[in-house]
Amino acid sequence: MSDWPRITDLIGSEEPAEVALIGAPMEAGSVTPGRCDLAPSTIRQALRRFSTYDLLSGEELHRRIVDRGDLPVTGLMPADGFATIRNAVAAATSTHALTILLGGNNAVTRPAAHGLGVPLGEVGLITLDAHFDMRDTGDGPRNGNPVRCLLEDGLPGRNICQIGLAPFANTAKMHDDAVAAGIDVIDIDMVHRDDIANIVDDALTHLDHVERIIVDFDIDVIDRSQCPGAPGARPGGMSVNDFFLAARILAAHPKVAVVDLSEFDPSLDVGEITALTAARWVCEILVGYEMRFEA
Repeated sequence: MSDWPRITDLIGSEEPAEVALIGAPMEAGSVTPGRCDLAPSTIRQALRRFSTYDLLSGEELHRRIVDRGDLPVTGLMPADGFATIRNAVAAATSTHALTILLGGNNAVTRPAAHGLGVPLGEVGLITLDAHFDMRDTGDGPRNGNPVRCLLEDGLPGRNICQIGLAPFANTAKMHDDAVAAGIDVIDIDMVHRDDIANIVDDALTHLDHVERIIVDFDIDVIDRSQCPGAPGARPGGMSVNDFFLAARILAAHPKVAVVDLSEFDPSLDVGEITALTAARWVCEILVGYEMRFEA
C-alpha cells in the first residue's frame, strides 16, 4: 500500500460499493454560457491531491466508491438530457446508499430528484445556493429554474429548504413565489448570523416527514473571493468552511440519498481554487457518510 493513500485509491469501477459517483457534464441551457461540462473530469483530477485521512475526526476513509463514469449529456438541453440523468440516478440509488452527482449546471438537480425511487411527495430537497432557481419555465427547463420545474412537477413546497440565498441575485417575484409555495427560505444573512450546523439541523428537522432527500450544492453559494470558478457567485456569500461543514453534516443523515455539485466552470478558475474546493467537498461528503456508522 502507498505511504500516501489518495482518495482516488478508493474510487474504481468494481462493485460492490456503498457510494456511487456519476458525472453529469451538462452545460447547455445555462443562463451564463460556460464550460460546466469540464467540471466532472476536473474534479476527478483534483481528487488526486487529497489523502484518505481526515485529521479532524482522526478517521481513515476506506469505503469503496464505484465511478459510473460521465453521462452523455454534454451539448444536450436539459429537457433532452432529463431521462438519461434520471435513469442513471435511479439505477444508482437502487443499489447504493449514497450517490454523488458531479454536474454540470444546476439543471441536473431536477432529473436527479426524479431518480430517488420514491414519489415526489416523499422527496425532500435542500439547496445551498445563492439563487432561488425559480426563473420562468416558459422556454423549458434551464439551469435557472430547476426548483420551479420541480414545483410544477408536483414536489410540495414544504418539502424544500433553500439555504444561502443572496441579495441582488434574485427577484421579488421569485422570493414571493417561494414563500407562497411554502419553501423554507434561509438567506445568506441568516447563515452569517447563525451557526451553519444549527441551520442544517433545522433544515433536516423541517424535512423529517419525507422519505428521501437530495441536496443540491450549487457552488455559487460560496463567497466569490473563495470560488472564482463559479459564474454566479457573489461577494458576501457563504464561507468555504461553512460549505464544507454543511456537506459533512448533510451526508451523515441516513435519508440523504443523492448529493449534487453544480455550477463549477473550470474555464473561469484561478489557481485551481474552485477545483480544489470541489474536490474537498467530495472528501467532506465521504467523511459525512462514514459518520452514519458511528456508534
